[in-house]
Amino acid sequence: MNVADSELISGLLSNNGYEKTKNIFQADIIFVNTCAIREHAEDKVHSRLGLYNKIKEKKPDTIIGVLGCMAQNLKDDILESKPFVDIVLGPDSYRNLLNMINSRDKEKSQLMDTKLSKYEVYENIFPRRNNGVNAWISIMRGCDKFCTFCVVPYTRGRERSRSIESIVNEAKQAVIDGFSEITLLGQNVNSYNHAKGGFEKLLDSVAKVNGVKRIRYTSPHPQDMSQKVLDIMSKHENICNYIHLPLQAGNNNVLKRMNRTYTKEDFIDLVDKIRKSLPKVGISTDIIVGFPGETEIEFQETLDVMKKVKFDSAYTFKYSSRPGTKAAEFDDHLEESEKQDRLEKVIDLQRKHTLFQNKKYIENIEMVLVEKESKKSIKHWAGRTDSNKWVIFDKSNTNIGDIVPVTISSVRGITLQGEIVNIREMEAA
Repeated sequence: MNVADSELISGLLSNNGYEKTKNIFQADIIFVNTCAIREHAEDKVHSRLGLYNKIKEKKPDTIIGVLGCMAQNLKDDILESKPFVDIVLGPDSYRNLLNMINSRDKEKSQLMDTKLSKYEVYENIFPRRNNGVNAWISIMRGCDKFCTFCVVPYTRGRERSRSIESIVNEAKQAVIDGFSEITLLGQNVNSYNHAKGGFEKLLDSVAKVNGVKRIRYTSPHPQDMSQKVLDIMSKHENICNYIHLPLQAGNNNVLKRMNRTYTKEDFIDLVDKIRKSLPKVGISTDIIVGFPGETEIEFQETLDVMKKVKFDSAYTFKYSSRPGTKAAEFDDHLEESEKQDRLEKVIDLQRKHTLFQNKKYIENIEMVLVEKESKKSIKHWAGRTDSNKWVIFDKSNTNIGDIVPVTISSVRGITLQGEIVNIREMEAA
């Protein structure tokens, strides 16, 4: 979401005469777009602002702004502790950015706008995207789930969805601009709901856009994953055979305290339904360890669910208390050492499951979207299968943005290794 918001802000500025500079010391305006999901992200912002303050000391006319979720969540602290910050702007107030810049030029005073909106979805603003193959398209904003560990409903407000027409138009523009892949974004992307249809209708409409080679979406909520969505995924070849499905925890008591609205049994049944509907699907997840009150026995149930499902990959985290959330008020927080020990166990188990799932691809021919030059060598590309597996392979007269057949020859950890298949040889076979 932050990447998409940054591109949105860049589009607003570039359409009004501002240009990016690669040299921050020459910038007249410096904005840091922030995330408040985890404490570590906030720590990085505070560190970065220290650097920006030094730049401003040497160049006092520099305008410094803090935008996004952290601006929403910690606005008073920022204004009090960092008087060199000129603009504090929440995620629903980007349209006011230009006015604030102009006002700041004239008045030389701190300005803030962090009002949450019931309606703002930035429907008629096209982002200025970074180079690459993927175009992030935000289809909705906010969240209604109120998980007890999450600040998003408080920093981004309640759910509201863009029109299908505006999203389709942005997808068409992304194709014109040369992007091969589109990723639809929402805090709970499959709870998208507009007057002309839900998420399955939107997904079907975007898949029909001429020239869209691949479509992904993130992140769905297990409660809102329907058979209709799975049927649309099965119907269209350009919708990737991949779902990121956050588990968070494998114990029902912990899930209830998290307000996740499903049980571990519900989750396992859903995974079975997904794999039945979408053979060879890649499934990743999010897991939080050390949630307040989580016992060792309850944590072991998370490992048990992992063993049953065998996720292709997982984003794993230690619970991070966020001010303003319900879980922050719980009085049974765990020691950091206990959380770290559990995190290491989850990472170790997931590493084994990732290797297990990846080995299934050896000798397969997979269609891979060329995304970038490999860090391995300038003679190799890095790209992803539609099931979201990274593959390193030889260049062989291909270009970034191409989708090419690759024979998987080996596996190294989270990465597949392969060679491009000769098209004539494929046809002959």
